[in-house]
Amino acid sequence: MTSTIHSEPVTDEPPPEPVPELGAATSERPAPDLVALPTGRPDDARRRTLGIPRGVERLVGVVLFLAIWELAARVGWLRPDILAGPSTVVTAGADLWRNGTLPTSLVASLTRVAWGLGLGIPIGTVLALISGLSRVGDDLVDANVQMLRFVPIIALQPLLIVWLGVGETVKITMIVIGVAFPIYVNTSSAIKSLDPRYLELAEVVGLGRRQLIRRVVLPGALPGFLVGLRLSVAIAWLLLVFAETINATSGIGYMMARAQVFFQTDVIVVGLATYAILGLLTDGGVRFLERRLLQWQLGR
Repeated sequence: MTSTIHSEPVTDEPPPEPVPELGAATSERPAPDLVALPTGRPDDARRRTLGIPRGVERLVGVVLFLAIWELAARVGWLRPDILAGPSTVVTAGADLWRNGTLPTSLVASLTRVAWGLGLGIPIGTVLALISGLSRVGDDLVDANVQMLRFVPIIALQPLLIVWLGVGETVKITMIVIGVAFPIYVNTSSAIKSLDPRYLELAEVVGLGRRQLIRRVVLPGALPGFLVGLRLSVAIAWLLLVFAETINATSGIGYMMARAQVFFQTDVIVVGLATYAILGLLTDGGVRFLERRLLQWQLGR
């Protein structure tokens, strides 16, 4: 009886590595350390390098500018009747505040801007709703507004004085006109850019005209409205400077006009600084309002 023995062929190749079971580690070698990649944000690098907040760094240029300005005034490069130094401006501002001139002027200017914004914002918003919600309204309103907004508001001054006189009404009217145009343009554009599917969904669920405006149109147009509001606030302060030169008896512009007669450059700079600070504060208020109202959009 013979038997056959089958033997594996002999080769020089190493035996194959066993296939690891599912879930088992594929290698016992430690994983290489992860290398931190640069984020591409130079602000973070500067903050780490200097060890101070970015906001403080941005003030370095301002402080340097004020120091050079003060030095130029002290060594005589700038005459006081040309431009007073920062220290002289601060002293003049403190004197104006103590004698009541600056607070009185500030209240008068804030009142005019408040009236201008309080009337111009609703007017611009209503016109934007009329233009954005119907084709007939767009035909009647948009062409006229687009035509009028290219007319310089300052060029309307002689006609407005003939119509309204030289009192407070003409000053506030100029601010109202300047405020209404940015509100209208940005809000109307936002309304017309709404996704048509939202309007179709509103019709499907049976929303009425008022509910459509309150739940769909106004929330959708809110980002554009806030952009227009920021522009309107800036324009209101710019027009106030010009409006307060029209037969004014109070206000920051009136204070600056009187200082011009007597070559008081320190008082003029106080007025300019006051305008700038008020503009920054109101713009910051609008930006705060934007963050609060657009939390759903900003993901905060």
